Amino acid sequence: MALEIELGVRRGPFPGTLDPASIARYAAATNDASASVLAGDAVPATYPVILVFDALNAALAGLPDVVRETSTSGVHGEHDIFLRRPLVPGEPLETGSSLAGVRNTKAGTRIVVRIEQLGADGTPAVEHWWTVLFFGLDGLADVGFEPPDHTFPDDARSHPVGSVTQHVDADIATRYAEVSNDWSAHHFDLEAARRSGVDYLFAHGLCTMGMCAHAAVGLVADGDPTRVRRVGVRFASPTRLDEDLTVDVFRAGTSAYAFEATCAGATVVKHGRIELVS
Repeated sequence: MALEIELGVRRGPFPGTLDPASIARYAAATNDASASVLAGDAVPATYPVILVFDALNAALAGLPDVVRETSTSGVHGEHDIFLRRPLVPGEPLETGSSLAGVRNTKAGTRIVVRIEQLGADGTPAVEHWWTVLFFGLDGLADVGFEPPDHTFPDDARSHPVGSVTQHVDADIATRYAEVSNDWSAHHFDLEAARRSGVDYLFAHGLCTMGMCAHAAVGLVADGDPTRVRRVGVRFASPTRLDEDLTVDVFRAGTSAYAFEATCAGATVVKHGRIELVS
């Protein structure tokens, strides 16, 4: 009989701050050239993810032991960020998390974590939907719900906006780890990368998301991250270090855009979506 997990149990709160010095390091690590960010007046749309790792781990700790006993590995499959208002450098954010759903698929078992960040006044400022894909997992029932959809609309390809190509520096994984504190070995050691099934060193997935978001914001929002209300991606394959990353953006509605990204001949981000203030 399949096990069910307990959904909606809030973990946290975990305190954090939109620290201007950390934001500057994040911008440098993710190729963010937005004038307002570099001036210290705005927060990159994807920066709040830097503050969610303790909350994520707390939510995943609520999974039954069978996940750790039977799963061979897990990867960050999708991430979706909703910004409820413009963020202000220096303001505090309090982060909490909960398990939201489980879906068994041919690719693996999708575990969905909902993460909410509150401002100093206690109102929601940012909402994340973090999907982890576990391989070889057996024993969990389908429960809860899927995260909001950000599937690439078929008709968007007939409405191209533009493309941005940027270089993924050889040291970008180190720069990103210094601000995120994610020192996972497969970003720095080739043998560790090979144990993860990849024959090259690669950037953090959330670093790739940040680079894609900044490129899209430059194309569709004049480089102003305060106009962004949503950024979502599906990670398709790792982004090689010391190669070029190309982000292609398409119109998908009045204030919505679809995007995808390629690096070294491989698609690294699918079903990208960015929404602006309408």
